[in-house]
Amino acid sequence: MTEYKLALVGFGGVNRALAQLIAERNEQWKTELGFTLKIVGVTDLFLGSVIGRQGLDANVLAQLPAVKGALAQLSGGDATALNEAVIKDSGADIIVEATFTNPVDGEPATSFCRWALEGGQHVVTTNKGPIALHGAELKALARRKHVAFEYEGSVMSGTPVIRLARQALAGSSIVGFEGILNGTSNFVLTSMEGGLGFAEAVEKAQALGYAEADPTADVEGHDVRLKVVILANELLDAKLKVSDVTCSGISSLSLGDIEKARQDGARWKLIGSAMRNADGSISASVEPRLLNNDHPLASIGGATNAVSFTSELLGAVTVSGPGAGRTETAFALLSDIISIHQSIARNQE
Repeated sequence: MTEYKLALVGFGGVNRALAQLIAERNEQWKTELGFTLKIVGVTDLFLGSVIGRQGLDANVLAQLPAVKGALAQLSGGDATALNEAVIKDSGADIIVEATFTNPVDGEPATSFCRWALEGGQHVVTTNKGPIALHGAELKALARRKHVAFEYEGSVMSGTPVIRLARQALAGSSIVGFEGILNGTSNFVLTSMEGGLGFAEAVEKAQALGYAEADPTADVEGHDVRLKVVILANELLDAKLKVSDVTCSGISSLSLGDIEKARQDGARWKLIGSAMRNADGSISASVEPRLLNNDHPLASIGGATNAVSFTSELLGAVTVSGPGAGRTETAFALLSDIISIHQSIARNQE
């Protein structure tokens, strides 16, 4: 039976949810997936750090109080975030990186990923920053070191949009995509369709935990912009930088705009898209678009995400699902670990 040792970098909602899943389902995974997971290190800017090479109790970790320096309560724990030590000295096979996204330079997450890959450790991450800003470099490093670098959760949380397109649609000749890639902005637009003004809809999203205290990244399209770069570079073999993607958000839409769209049989959606042009170049954008009600993305409401791929052989193929959520995003990390396990198994045949 295979056992993978994990070091968790960042211990907010997502990695805490992964620890809970390990506590509840490790025995089940032994039968279903052919492996178990052992947490051997945790580091977090707020909670501190701990290394336990023989294994840390996943249930204890999942129930840890969210107070500053809490990991110091555990044997071997420290109130300081010893990030490099946990990555390099814990003996982990896989580094699970789930820290905050920095859209400017991707740090410190990019350095965390780089340290691990340079040390010959597999990396799974939900972080958009390293992929959108430094993806080519990190993927090349992973290839040189013969380790995996997986990031399914960076675009649509637990909905396997990257892997579906890369594997299930392989050979279909994908030429573009358009998607609702931010649940917060979609929730705001759906709430406005229900009669709330923009500011009220944002407040509702904040009250429900969909929007941050500063919702700018969501409603102005900056979050979607990173995801468009990731998908375009991954699936269209583009080499886009964030600045190559034109970007505008939904804050200028009024209730009058929403009502007029309804009367015309249409709906406003914040759409992130990229398309290969006839000359081989890639055009990419994030913008509010008026979609007729028969468009495959028009009916996507609330905090749900969806993306529609355009391919030469199949036409439009649309997938929808949760684009956020702690457990859903933790599942994306699990799916990346499953992919690593399957790759290792194939190489051993």
